[in-house]
Order: sequence, then C-alpha cells, then structure tokens
Amino acid sequence: MTAFAPVHLHGFTQSGAAAPGRCPGCADAEKLAFGFDFAFQPIVDVGSRTLWAHEALVRGPEGEGAGWVLGQVNEANRYRFDQACRVKAIKTAAALGMDTRLSINFLPNAVYKPEVCIRTTLETARRHDFPLDRIVFEVTEGERVEDGPWLASILREYQRCGFLTAIDDFGAGYAGLTLLADFQPDIVKLDMALVRGVDASRPRQAIARGLLRICADLGITVIAEGVETPGERDFFAHEGVSLMQGYLFGRPGFRALASPAAMPWPLPARVDADVLPETRRPAAAKCA
Repeated sequence: MTAFAPVHLHGFTQSGAAAPGRCPGCADAEKLAFGFDFAFQPIVDVGSRTLWAHEALVRGPEGEGAGWVLGQVNEANRYRFDQACRVKAIKTAAALGMDTRLSINFLPNAVYKPEVCIRTTLETARRHDFPLDRIVFEVTEGERVEDGPWLASILREYQRCGFLTAIDDFGAGYAGLTLLADFQPDIVKLDMALVRGVDASRPRQAIARGLLRICADLGITVIAEGVETPGERDFFAHEGVSLMQGYLFGRPGFRALASPAAMPWPLPARVDADVLPETRRPAAAKCA
C-alpha cells in the first residue's frame, strides 16, 4: 500500500494537531441529523476489459434515491455533509475490498480552504490503507461554480496531494472550455446528453470528436458517461476512448461492487490505449 509521509499543510502542525485558522466545522464533520450510504457504479476500460473505477453515488440508509439525501442538505450542514461523504465513501470502499479507483463527488462551494479541508480525507485514506492515487475527486453534477479560478485552485491542491481530478458533465456548460484554458484536470467526463444517441447523430459526432481532440492535445483522459447502447459504446471505442460508464455496463450497486465477468465488452477492434492520468503526470508531493 502507499506510504503516507508526514508533510506540513497550512493550518496544521507537523504532528497533525489543529493549528489556528482551522476551518469551522472540521471537528464535527461527520455529525449530521440524517443518515446516508452509497451505491457504486463501475467505470470500465473497454480496451483492457477491466474495471477502472467505481463512482460512489449517495443513497439513503435503506437505498433511498440521491434526491432523498440531497434534499436535506442546506447551507448550515453543507460542509459537514461534504466531509462526511468523503469519509464514508473511503471507509465503505475499503470494507468492500475495492481494488479499483474510487471516484468521489465533492461540493466545491463547501470548501473553505483546500489545503485545510482535505485533511480529513487524507487521514481517512491513511487509516484504511486506501492509496491516494486511487482516489478521483470529481466536481459533482449540478454544482454550479461561478468562480472558475476558485474551482481550479481546489483541483490543483488535490492534484498536489496525489489525488486524480475530474470534471463531470463536461460539455453541459458549467465548467466548459474556459476552465480548461486555465487548468487541466486529469479527467473529463463527457456529458451524457452528448453521448446519448451519438452513433446516429452527425452533429453529436462532430462535437464529440472536437472535444476528444482538445483533450488529447491537453493530455486529459476522457470518460464517456451515460453509455446505454452498444452503438454508443462502439462509436467511442472506435474514436479511441477506452474509459466508459453507463447502464450498459452496470447500474449503481447499493453497497456492492461490479464484476468484469458479465460486462458487454465490444468485439476486438481498434481501441487506442488511453494515457492514464497517473502515467503522464510527474509524481505528486506527499501530503500528511
């Protein structure tokens, strides 16, 4: 497992004790008035026919939908909820024996100071022997961020600590091309509205190919999200996209992981090997 060397973070001492200026709410980040759990949806690599990651999707304690949970999140508990999600996702993944990457959605508007707010995540990963380079932080769906530089600073700090970073719903207009001009995440997940029916839509194909060229030029890995049909799968496979997610490969499993055995892999064809983020990026600095 990955070793976690003690490194100073702003707001904390070398021993890990809280220093002046610690974010309010850190001490009781897991104290919420409602319970929640996770379902895990696979992200597959069709080139190697393996599971690449599982995305942790919030659910109620008895499997209730995400809306049941998110409807209870407000300005007063947003920070505690975001911190509790990170902790529980890592703890659950470790308990299930997850040996793939773990993708965690986060709320950028709940981050006070990136280098301090990440502390709980680092401590949880260390406690459960979950390597940092197998954790992907992606901007959660629907979380509109008006301050692009602020979002970039959060993601940059996460990269510095050794995490992978992802922009979800790319092409939906929330982050878009303006963010890529100032900051390049490790991964972009193409918006499912662009993926839907792409094999039968010339305009979608043209837009998808354009985005794939941009990401290739910037060294960004692409995940085709929302793949539901063999036609959608085969279009992206033909275009060299190896990483895919969607109901075709598996619905979210409540407290359960997927198996590659029953996956609908494409027939052998030209699927160019994607350059995974951790192989193209220099080694990150270790965070405490």
